[in-house]
Amino acid sequence: MVTTAERRPNFVFIVADDLGYADLGCYGGRVPCSPQIDRLAADGLRFVNGYANSPVCSPTRFALATGRYQYRLRGGIDEPISSRSRGSTTLGLPPGHPTLASLLAGAGYHTALVGKWHLGYPPVFSPLKSGYHEFFGLQAGGVDYFSHVDPVGAHDLWEGETEVHRDGYLTDLITERSLAVIERQRNADRPFLLSVHYTAPHWPWESRDDKSESDRIGKAIVHLDGGSLATYHAMIGHMDEGIGRLRDALAAIGALEDTLIVFTSDNGGERYSDNWPLMGGKMDLLEGGIRVPYVAHWPARIRAGQVSAQQVITMDWVATMLGAAGVSPHADYPLDGLDLAPVLADAGAIVERELFWRMKYKTQRAMRSGPWKYFSQEGNEFLFDVDHDPRERANQALRQPERLAAMRERWLAWEQTLPPMAADAAFSVPYGRATLATP
Repeated sequence: MVTTAERRPNFVFIVADDLGYADLGCYGGRVPCSPQIDRLAADGLRFVNGYANSPVCSPTRFALATGRYQYRLRGGIDEPISSRSRGSTTLGLPPGHPTLASLLAGAGYHTALVGKWHLGYPPVFSPLKSGYHEFFGLQAGGVDYFSHVDPVGAHDLWEGETEVHRDGYLTDLITERSLAVIERQRNADRPFLLSVHYTAPHWPWESRDDKSESDRIGKAIVHLDGGSLATYHAMIGHMDEGIGRLRDALAAIGALEDTLIVFTSDNGGERYSDNWPLMGGKMDLLEGGIRVPYVAHWPARIRAGQVSAQQVITMDWVATMLGAAGVSPHADYPLDGLDLAPVLADAGAIVERELFWRMKYKTQRAMRSGPWKYFSQEGNEFLFDVDHDPRERANQALRQPERLAAMRERWLAWEQTLPPMAADAAFSVPYGRATLATP
């Protein structure tokens, strides 16, 4: 057994899918659907200036895996990586690229991904080729919660690289497998990384109570029909319940004290989400599309009841977890993310930094520097003080032309550090915007 003094921390990174900024009670949610996540926040640290690397799913996941701007990889330009990507050798996370999982695995960690992958299809791409020792979940961006069928009618549930069939509501299956991973770490002689990537509350909007309806329509995914606020909040509640069980399981094996648990969303909310007071949503570089909840819980290092104004983005957690584990990033792939260790130790600490986004769809660009945000869409430029104007209503561009010009120039300089946008890269309309046939 490894002694407490020698033990490196464990990591449990939990990602919701399309969760709105204000859906959770700890972020002002008006419906009590997240008591367990709220408990983690009360016992840990909550960020109020947290951002996703992208307002859409798979690009954020590239950043989460690599700790680098997703635009550095060909697959990070396209969203979504969908059924049209099957068989592609370019639209995915290259197996040779270092990842959080591969670097930790190389340093002796056990690594597991349970839930959504969305970074390319086998045989070229898979979690097992990118550092995870085990994987249970789906390859696509979304599946029916009961039949586990993707939007083109293909069954999509995998154990490693082998298709498997399991009965059950997907959120619960993700929770149960994650609990099994944790239980297997009881008395283990090595630390672990557990990535728990829920699909909730992503469409199709189905709660546990909707199984009979799913059976009635022939196990098809129906995107434009169905759903309700009540169903959406129930979906968050099912996920929240599972997160509470994960916390209890960590406590039961004696691992809670020195496990960093992080909870966030891959992008802003969609149809039924509450993004208040932010404008915009998924697929948009307005605040509602990229500002997301972040809760960090680590009893050994984080004091309870903390709130931080630090600007944090998805890729920061790779640098943070590698730093906490004492693992160096690959010299040939320097990280773009920030090690948040000073902020975890002292929520009042602020590390000055600038954040950048670009999006081919809508021809959008954005930058955050201090309280200021530069935003451009199809050549129309805006400047917002988002600390005082989080709804991005008061354009300061004419009042502060020098600041606007300076931020524009810094954005352009940042873009020059990236590979050019691939000529064939094109944002396709998300497959959630169509009703698909019964398989």
